[in-house]
Amino acid sequence: MNECLIDTDILTFYMRGDEIVRSHVERYLFVGNFDQLTISEISYYEIRAGLEYKKAKKQIQLFEDFAQNCKVVKLSKRSLDISAVRYRKLRKKGIEIGTPDLLIAGIAIDNGLTLVTNNLTHYETIEGLTLANWRKKLKPRPAKKGEAQTDHR
Repeated sequence: MNECLIDTDILTFYMRGDEIVRSHVERYLFVGNFDQLTISEISYYEIRAGLEYKKAKKQIQLFEDFAQNCKVVKLSKRSLDISAVRYRKLRKKGIEIGTPDLLIAGIAIDNGLTLVTNNLTHYETIEGLTLANWRKKLKPRPAKKGEAQTDHR
């Protein structure tokens, strides 16, 4: 299992207690042997800005506590360059994607991370980006020879 970068939409579903997303997170952390979730500083900003706008002090504190346990990946010159090249290629094809999403994609590509999003059609036009959707229900893991079938949700 590849290390994943959690997009803003999936992060929002997780924080709202979405059962399907939570089951994917559990599988990622326990079966994938990762000790924390990885988010971009762009997603951090998007969530924090939305909560600030709502003046949701309790949710801001919950988010801050949550983010303390996450790996927050920052923009680098290389990820900015990757984003700029993808922007040019998409614009030539007449495809426009918002700057925050291009920056998140650039961070994922630069760091070799799978971007976990519910917005696959939006991101699938970006060359070199590996995607996953944790809003889809988990399929049972096939049993190994001699092992009982389990659901792993």
